Amino acid sequence: FHTVKEMGLSVEAVDKLTGPAMGRPKSATFRTCDVVGLDTLVHVAKGVADNCPNDERREVFAIPDYVQHLVDHDRLGSKSGAGFYKKVKNEKGKSEILVLDLKTLEYRSKVKVKFATLDAAKAVEDLSERTKLLFNGADEAGDFYRRIFADVFAYVAQRVPEIADEPYSIDDALRAGFGWELGAFESWDAIGFEAGCDAIKAKGLNLPEWLNRFAEKGSGTFYRNRDGIRECWNPQTNQYDPIPGQEDRIALSWLPESSVVWSNTGTTIQDLGDGILNIAFHTKMNSIGSEVLEGLNKVIDLAETDEKWKGVVVSNEGAQFSAGANVGMIFMLAVEQEWDDLNHAIQVFQRTMMRMRYSGIPVIAAPHQMALGGGCELCLHADKVIAHAETYIGLVEFGIGVIPAGGGTKEFVVRLNDEIQEGDMRINRLRDRFLTIGQAKVATSAHEAFELGYLREGIDEVVVNRRDQLAKAKRAAMELAASGYTMPLERKDVMVAGQEGLGIVYVGAHSMKSGNYISDHDQLISEKLGHVMCGGDLSERTEVSEQYLLDLERKAFVELCMQRKTLERMQSLIQKGKILRN
Repeated sequence: FHTVKEMGLSVEAVDKLTGPAMGRPKSATFRTCDVVGLDTLVHVAKGVADNCPNDERREVFAIPDYVQHLVDHDRLGSKSGAGFYKKVKNEKGKSEILVLDLKTLEYRSKVKVKFATLDAAKAVEDLSERTKLLFNGADEAGDFYRRIFADVFAYVAQRVPEIADEPYSIDDALRAGFGWELGAFESWDAIGFEAGCDAIKAKGLNLPEWLNRFAEKGSGTFYRNRDGIRECWNPQTNQYDPIPGQEDRIALSWLPESSVVWSNTGTTIQDLGDGILNIAFHTKMNSIGSEVLEGLNKVIDLAETDEKWKGVVVSNEGAQFSAGANVGMIFMLAVEQEWDDLNHAIQVFQRTMMRMRYSGIPVIAAPHQMALGGGCELCLHADKVIAHAETYIGLVEFGIGVIPAGGGTKEFVVRLNDEIQEGDMRINRLRDRFLTIGQAKVATSAHEAFELGYLREGIDEVVVNRRDQLAKAKRAAMELAASGYTMPLERKDVMVAGQEGLGIVYVGAHSMKSGNYISDHDQLISEKLGHVMCGGDLSERTEVSEQYLLDLERKAFVELCMQRKTLERMQSLIQKGKILRN
């Protein structure tokens, strides 16, 4: 807060700088204050100042004048309707978020914030690398980051061993309590020990004595990985000690370089031990393009041709599991009307998914956060899914003007068949599955994913602690392999409704269009989706093969890509990050 005043930064600038760009929650700084309540903020700050009279940075807990002004005027944040932000109705009657001007203490419209350092950071997916880039920025943003990191580093270093014996305890508290993706000492490692010390000294702050011993005997970082075990510097023993509680945990970043079996520009295959391979994506948003498909086929090749491999896990440590297929590539092929190439690309995707499903070894998917579109389809074709509780999974292709064509639509029809019990109305089950895809429903949690049919009761599982996920996925692969896993047979007994179901789909889509609930293009997509899910224009209920449904799926996808409105939707997503309803 005091750095903000010294530098004359605006509220919106600070929240832009201290949010996801540096691995912090979207609410960043001032929005978090509004949510928590400024009265609570003041109470906590005064509590620390009153109860820590010998704290070397006690002055930073003094309440800034602009915060005190808000509290004095009962602007306590969200609960009072105004704080650093205020929601009002503008002249046009639309809602607008105003922001507090820290100089005039009056509310004004938000101003778009732009920093060269933040622009450069957008292209850096890895948070550690991005943190270093932010710290070294040559503009005002870089100066801000150096100041706040210096303050944080100096303060947490002084708290060892006062409130924590080892650095990892402080980092654990910051990650769990404040939602930081990197703890303070992890951020210091990313920036570099010497660079952090220089920033601290530049601010005239003191370093504790234990850091001198660390500089002499340590290896330059507070954390290190040795033989798959993560260790942290212990100032009490002056050595690296294993972090407790990781005996049953695995992290890809902890594994030695020798664990890498194969890699390309988009994937890395690593040996998890006990005959289990892991394939991780590291494309932008972990989207699935040709390099990822190559990696998936390679890991199956390795596991099937060498007896020492018993199973495969698909997991990664990115912010998202996978945002889906590479829409940019699909858009370019469609714009250039390369229909044969587009058809082939979709066919390769389908074959890769089917190869995962019908390989000779168990394949476990371990999704977290977003698993959308192609990422969802990958999970649908795994033998088992070990999902993190906060997994947002769904088939969202409808939003960009197409239908799921990586086997997602087919798999929904297969699962529909497996779910039906004696006395069930097949058409009702079909309607529910159709609406899940047609409304691009995304599960708000792994538990809701069971309700929407993305996960299977009695087969797939949910893990609450993200740190336990990979180890549990590995155990699942080992258990399936040990139980005598055999290659499944491709299904040729998938019952489809034919014209009976198509009639209901077409009438429903027409009614929705007549009521102005959907557009003409939505109606077209709905009819294409229904055509696939009903098995085409068959005169009666018929058993078909999975490949038959995949062919219908692919044909519908390519035909929809020929539509101008589909290209407009794709272009909107690529350029603006927004779904266009046209």
